Amino acid sequence: MDGNGRWAKKRLLPRVAGHAQGFERVRNIIEICLDRSIEYVTLFAFSSENWRRPQEEVSRLMGLFVMALESEVSRMHRNGVCLHVVGDLSRFDERLRDLIAEGEQRTRNNQRLTLTICANYGGRWDILNAVNNWRRDNPAAVEVDEQALAPYLSMSYAPEPDLFIRTGGEQRISNFLLWQLAYAELYFTDTLWPDFDAEKLDLAIASFRKRERRFGRTSEQLLER
Repeated sequence: MDGNGRWAKKRLLPRVAGHAQGFERVRNIIEICLDRSIEYVTLFAFSSENWRRPQEEVSRLMGLFVMALESEVSRMHRNGVCLHVVGDLSRFDERLRDLIAEGEQRTRNNQRLTLTICANYGGRWDILNAVNNWRRDNPAAVEVDEQALAPYLSMSYAPEPDLFIRTGGEQRISNFLLWQLAYAELYFTDTLWPDFDAEKLDLAIASFRKRERRFGRTSEQLLER
């Protein structure tokens, strides 16, 4: 979800105004995904690298995160949304960690849409954390394979993503779901996140539907199936 700061700058507003508008867009996109019967949505809200931003901006972002959890969990629950927050949550303050735990607990049985928020998350952290946890549980083992490691990844409860969307014009993954995106279709748009509306999402989905997904197979092998 890239481009909040630039959206604000274009309007001569402080960066936090862009983040606030970005939060409103999150709410809107979740509603659209529910209408489209999309079952899994994962949002990169705060990377492990974002701590390097100015302290005031980080504090405002944490405040928005708290506000979002306080105001939106009830709405999510009513709409059948199951909330997960993944990442190294140990760096967040106790109030934020409590709200995350409460939101996950309250919505845990919902099945209409699984919403994952990646917060203080990095793809490299995810893989290293999985390896370390696997080694803890298998101290005598020498090697690990993909099948054994997969349950230790932070999003083991979800299928691997079909479509990766990055707004804001940058064309890179930026340490997001490095393991899980191995066969995802990538879609990049210049649209800034606060302007990413239903029409823009439908363009991304239409682009995805036109692609031939081979997963390492040839076109002939796919036809044989």
